[in-house]
Amino acid sequence: MATKRESKKPAAPAHAASATASKRRGAETRRPDGRRASQLRPVTIRRGYLKHAEGSALIEMGGTRVICAATVEDRVPPFLRNSGRGWVTAEYSMLPRSSHERIQREVTRGHAGGRTHEIQRLIGRSLRAVTRLDMLGERQILIDCDVLEADGGTRTASITGAFVALVDAIRWLRKRVELPGEPLRDFVAAVSVGVVRGVPVLDLNYEEDSKAQVDMNLILTGSGQLVEIQGTAEGEPFSERQLEQLMTLGKAGVRNLIAQQKRALGIRELSKAWS
Repeated sequence: MATKRESKKPAAPAHAASATASKRRGAETRRPDGRRASQLRPVTIRRGYLKHAEGSALIEMGGTRVICAATVEDRVPPFLRNSGRGWVTAEYSMLPRSSHERIQREVTRGHAGGRTHEIQRLIGRSLRAVTRLDMLGERQILIDCDVLEADGGTRTASITGAFVALVDAIRWLRKRVELPGEPLRDFVAAVSVGVVRGVPVLDLNYEEDSKAQVDMNLILTGSGQLVEIQGTAEGEPFSERQLEQLMTLGKAGVRNLIAQQKRALGIRELSKAWS
């Protein structure tokens, strides 16, 4: 009796199988807002947003919007009096309806909260890391960072925008007094990274941040040097390999943000800022 032959579907070429797998991986790494894992949210930096401030910038990163305003003051904290050195510091706040629910104004509590203290110290440290304080004389530059709308990454957006405001404040100062040298040694910017649903991703929005297994903020200079790393496992510990992946994403993100700062300031290098 004749046996019936089974027809077999020819195997797909290796390159087609590889392409299909690649597309599948790409689809899996798409995020709630449609971005790839390595993609920043849309970034806009508007210089000179406030007419009265010596330097200012409105930075928008997706749904997060922060106004950064710099004030030059002819005074320094008591511990720097008669030292010949200046100071750069920051204050941070969120407008009551910058978030999904109203945030009570801290002035009505009579004191700033722990989170506020932590963030404004971080912003100040990040800016001082690239500032030659002895070139400012006994002056303080205070950067106010006010969050208009919060959708994750408010502290990192504040650092990136505050640097633009700082550059313009120093430009303003140099037109009025002679400084002994270049006050800034490098650019600085910051970005968030994290592990969401097992995937390392760049620039988390609020939805991702609230579900992240790992949450990290990276602050780096234009030359790629580290200023600060803030990172924690929200649940299970994470591996060195994941840390390396997060660092790679963060470094690429900061390079992109510094390119945005340069475009906003109209310069390629800091020495051109003062000419």
